[in-house]
Amino acid sequence: MKLKQSIGSVNITPYVFISPFIASFLIFYLYPIISTIIMGFQQVYPGQVEFIGLENYQKLNNSEFKIALKNSFRYTLYTLALLIPIPLLLSVWLNSGNKTVNTVYRSILYVPTLISVVVAGTIMRLLFASSSKSIVNTIAIALGSEPRQWLLGGPSQAMILLLILALWRWVGVNIIYFLSGLQAIPDELYEAADIDGASSIQKLWRITIPLLKSTTIFVTTISIFGGLAMFEESYILWSGTASPNNVGLTIVGYLYKKGFQEGEMGMASSIGIVLLVIVFTISISYLKIFGFFKTEEKQ
Repeated sequence: MKLKQSIGSVNITPYVFISPFIASFLIFYLYPIISTIIMGFQQVYPGQVEFIGLENYQKLNNSEFKIALKNSFRYTLYTLALLIPIPLLLSVWLNSGNKTVNTVYRSILYVPTLISVVVAGTIMRLLFASSSKSIVNTIAIALGSEPRQWLLGGPSQAMILLLILALWRWVGVNIIYFLSGLQAIPDELYEAADIDGASSIQKLWRITIPLLKSTTIFVTTISIFGGLAMFEESYILWSGTASPNNVGLTIVGYLYKKGFQEGEMGMASSIGIVLLVIVFTISISYLKIFGFFKTEEKQ
């Protein structure tokens, strides 16, 4: 029997099917966003709320928040510089040649993605531990170098550790995205290019990259969001938000510190709103620059 009930002349069946989504959206997305915006203008105590206007946003003009912003932007830019071209080139390589062998390589590259960030961060801590018996320091000693305290170094050294972890975990995911885009490109284009005597680089530059534009835009957009929202990796590597001289502090880490460690939920809400505005502005600007919102002109 068909599910079909009407109120007057209105068929309510479609509304019945979409009602779970609407309810979950209102409860778990819209309501938290509105509550966060309101809390950004409040000082929240246990059992007491006080409206303080823009004071939380004014407090963000401090050196710690600026360091968090700098670290998050640096991490995002570096991950974009690594996690777009490297997976693209690897996917082109995996898409050609022996399919059986390449399937094995795909699996190997994708496996780190299935490992939780806690396990991945713990592995990194063990690899780069300060002890002279850690794996990385053992290799350094064997090569005639001095052991180093990797997790206690400066901003550049901390960024290298974060980027190594990001590459290990996310290269496989981006390869899958690019492979799906490559398989949508007709083989006839490459065959025609071969007849014209095009080299591999010319085919990559004039066929592959232009036809992967939509995939590249998607991968870049989610990479921007992932970079600015990075928290767990830094938290696990330095066992909290108290990294040396805040070398591992990010925007989300600062939000966590203020909201859950210091109990300033109002200020944490303002940090979340600032992050939302930054991500939204960058993403929309990027999509607009690369023509994502262009519409066909009317004939």
